[in-house]
Amino acid sequence: MLSPIRLISEAAEFAARRHNGMARKGRGKEPYINHLAEVANLLATATDGVDAELVAAGWLHDTIEDTDTTREELAQRFSERIASLVSECTDDMSLPKAKRRQKQIEDAPHKSRGAKLIKIADKISNIGARIQTDPSAGEREELADYIGWATQVVDGCRGGNAWLDTKFDDAEKAARALL
Repeated sequence: MLSPIRLISEAAEFAARRHNGMARKGRGKEPYINHLAEVANLLATATDGVDAELVAAGWLHDTIEDTDTTREELAQRFSERIASLVSECTDDMSLPKAKRRQKQIEDAPHKSRGAKLIKIADKISNIGARIQTDPSAGEREELADYIGWATQVVDGCRGGNAWLDTKFDDAEKAARALL
């Protein structure tokens, strides 16, 4: 088993390599790794850094969904718990977007505590990326749609960490101020 710092460092490097060249929606198409770093940092802050596997899973939460990484590869390279958390946070990309979104809402209350925390951190990061100075009508419409859906997902995940719950509420409030 890797030491906590090595585990997080190796997860960050793995995520960076697997997402190399990918850009994020919003915020001027910044490198996708910025999103993963933000999610991992939110998780580290929320848990005061005591759960290295959760932080590593934050770095890796989109690897199965967005790259050719497999659950088995994550279990072998990192740990069964990390592979499990990432799998819980992975959408079935064969489904249409509307069905994937509905499934996230329905599945949220049944996720493990760790997966719920990752989901909240992910939504905080994604809302922040959609906040633009002087948004166009289309950007406001997309933001309103995202907030409405994300709030329903997070409602099913609340209660595991008061700080993350409050950070989501703050992000939602900041975004709604632009609508």
